[in-house]
Amino acid sequence: MKKKLDGKKIAILVADGFEQVELTAPKEALEAAGATTEIVSPSGLAVLGWNHDEKGDYFDVDMPLERARSDDYDALLLPGGVRNPDQLRQLTRALEFVDGFFVTGKPVAAICHAPWMLIEAGVVDGRKVTSWPSLKTDLENAGADWVDRDVVVDHGLVSSRKPDDLPAFNKKMIETFAQGRHQTRFAA
Repeated sequence: MKKKLDGKKIAILVADGFEQVELTAPKEALEAAGATTEIVSPSGLAVLGWNHDEKGDYFDVDMPLERARSDDYDALLLPGGVRNPDQLRQLTRALEFVDGFFVTGKPVAAICHAPWMLIEAGVVDGRKVTSWPSLKTDLENAGADWVDRDVVVDHGLVSSRKPDDLPAFNKKMIETFAQGRHQTRFAA
């Protein structure tokens, strides 16, 4: 039986300190829908998750960030956690990787603190998004229309606030990823 995401390859970009459930729950949902997922990271052979403020588990890195190309993936998942996006947004290579999805209209899903990456990549201006509440001012200052909802979809960008929102986030992420490319809002 054909699944919604059969044949789709999804990148999951993380650094040490990601909120573990924001990787594991979406990854399981994507794979259950037929997608192949790859953890992309600058963190070497393994990357460390966190369960709120306590260290979690290590996860194997499938693709080093320096070798990853957005052209090789159909969509991008950005888990949150405070440490993870704060590290990634300081890496030019991570920003280029994220930007590659937006330039080509490929769908992106970001939860919790992950929209910091979107701000730094310059892709939220004029978009409706949600996030962890403390990012509201950052997102508005970057030109986004921030709303307090469990999940928001805007031209292929799926955003959510926190782990409690994962059921709604996963549902909309799968629907949006299944649709494929969206009209780009930026010059290629």
